[in-house]
Amino acid sequence: MLGKLDKMQLQAYADEAFSEKKGDPFTVLINPESYTIKYKVDQTESQGQGTSHPQLHFNNIAAQDIHFDFVFDSSGVVVEPALINIGIVNPFAETANIIEQIETFKQLMFYYQSETHRPNFVAIKWGTLLFKGQMMSMDIDYKLFKPDGTPIRALARVDFKGSIEEDLRVALENSLSPDITHQRLFKADDRFDLVVGKIYKDPVYYIDVARANGLSGFRKLATGTKLIFPPIEK
Repeated sequence: MLGKLDKMQLQAYADEAFSEKKGDPFTVLINPESYTIKYKVDQTESQGQGTSHPQLHFNNIAAQDIHFDFVFDSSGVVVEPALINIGIVNPFAETANIIEQIETFKQLMFYYQSETHRPNFVAIKWGTLLFKGQMMSMDIDYKLFKPDGTPIRALARVDFKGSIEEDLRVALENSLSPDITHQRLFKADDRFDLVVGKIYKDPVYYIDVARANGLSGFRKLATGTKLIFPPIEK
């Protein structure tokens, strides 16, 4: 017995923390046949005089990109099979106007929002996929038309760029190199001098770190205190 067909859903959010939903989720008409995720390391090249090969210098890991092809259809041919089986849908009836479908999609995912002064953020959920980001571009190919030229089917090629909320980004990176500034939350079983020693390979810098965080004392730090660890000249 086949399992229930789960449709891909795209939920718009007003904020980068993905906590304030905008409208209802947009459910695709047909699940994409495939999707492409692009990972990229951003590096710069430098080459010393007289050398034969350039040297690569790591800058950062760029945000993920993801690409989908979405189908919009108002011909009445593409409908939910389960609804036909129970007699809810007339398979020959024309569905919502395709222009309205695309406009609703763009309003949620693409258009500038006057309240936040930017387009919405988008969470894409389907199966094992959970992607958070913003739409970057959309190309629409109109494929099928009525005799009067009104489009009734379109293929939208959509690109999104990943965006991770700041606290999650810091937790995922968990950078321990002492030559960059990073953050971490003080845990109940942490000891300030040992945390400093782990990051800088020497606990002697605990005074510098305490000063950078404006701490008057560090023996009784509250659990959850956000600490920054700046670069320190050794």
